[in-house]
Amino acid sequence: MISNTITSVITGDIIKSRGQISPEIWIKALKDALSYLSNDKVYWEIYRGDSFQIEIKDIHSSFIAAVYIKACIKSIHGLDVRLAIGIGNKTYEGENVTESNGEAFIFSGETLETLKKEKQNLRIKTNNNEIDEALNLYFKLALISMDSWTVNLAEIVKLSIEKPKALQSELGELTGINQNAVSTRQKRAHLDEIKELDLMYRKKINALI
Repeated sequence: MISNTITSVITGDIIKSRGQISPEIWIKALKDALSYLSNDKVYWEIYRGDSFQIEIKDIHSSFIAAVYIKACIKSIHGLDVRLAIGIGNKTYEGENVTESNGEAFIFSGETLETLKKEKQNLRIKTNNNEIDEALNLYFKLALISMDSWTVNLAEIVKLSIEKPKALQSELGELTGINQNAVSTRQKRAHLDEIKELDLMYRKKINALI
């Protein structure tokens, strides 16, 4: 099936997955994260044990989707994830995401290989070098915080994305902590700045449409 729509693809792999005694814990967390982002399994797949790919059709949501995946994985002690976002045309839709093709898929896959060499955990590639340059600088700065998230900080980011309209007191009830503790964790995770970056991302991505 041929398609000519613009789409976004996130390709990733789990860092230090082989050091985990119980891989089923992070595999479940990853499946739950991908299922939350797309309830149609045609658009995501886990392969080679600790690698995965997901198509995010709403290209504006691809950054916050990447943040969500990172928060889900970093909610497990000792784990992190590399994430490569590709945005571009989709020229072929296969029976599953890894059989589909087009710029978005190529950009995402190639960028993940670059990340492994450069030991960076988030990058984007589009057909606009100026947008890539700006966003990748923002990502590099954001990773100073995101790569340092503790399990508790990652958990509050995950929950805040799942329930964007929830009050801090409501998030506290869900996690068994008080409102002040929720506020402290959100600040330490730099959640407000990440939301600001998400708004900037959405504006810049508009230029690709």
